[in-house]
Amino acid sequence: MDIESHQSPVRFTPSERRLIRRLRSPLAVQRYLNRLPYNTETRGDTLRSLRGVARKGTAHCLEAALFAACVLEQHGYPPLVMGLESIDGLDHVIFVYRHRGRWGSVARSRDPGLHGRKPVFRSPQALAESYFDPYIDYTGMITRYSVVHLRIMGNYDWRLSRKNVWAVERMLFTVPHWKIKKRSRRRVRTEREKYRAYLEKYKKKPLYYRGREKWTEIPKHFL
Repeated sequence: MDIESHQSPVRFTPSERRLIRRLRSPLAVQRYLNRLPYNTETRGDTLRSLRGVARKGTAHCLEAALFAACVLEQHGYPPLVMGLESIDGLDHVIFVYRHRGRWGSVARSRDPGLHGRKPVFRSPQALAESYFDPYIDYTGMITRYSVVHLRIMGNYDWRLSRKNVWAVERMLFTVPHWKIKKRSRRRVRTEREKYRAYLEKYKKKPLYYRGREKWTEIPKHFL
């Protein structure tokens, strides 16, 4: 496939083309993102495109989703992202794709359970629900999800802009969302208490979740 068959206002540099050719699958992109330090935005908020991520060598969740969407679009995957909305306002964004009729994801996070998923889920809702338990911490719990095709942005350069692409974030707040299947308050309270106790005892975030066999690889520092 022609790396620049999907036109954008700025063409890929030679180094970007080499990177895209090397990252030919969702798993390859996930492994690349796993090796990058998480962008904690110590010098101020950022929302970088693929170009910014490649040059800075760091990414937070939405930057990782845009990076994955831009790379995998060149290999025939639609640029789809899923927004996961949390009751504490600390939302999560992931790249999602379909393989042989099943849904999977590519993601980067400060939490081990919020990274990618293998393409084994029957629907976007089932994929979103796989993040429910790992999302619960002191304050977090997802309530809704959205799936957005980034070509909704038209000519806006979310792929290669040298500037922060804040319009993407604003767009994600406005698109339709669907409710996550409701869990009982007792279950949520139990999971929250379990998380708190584990973190206090072991001083690290847990990996005890059901369905972990459906996760893709996670960064080594979590293991």
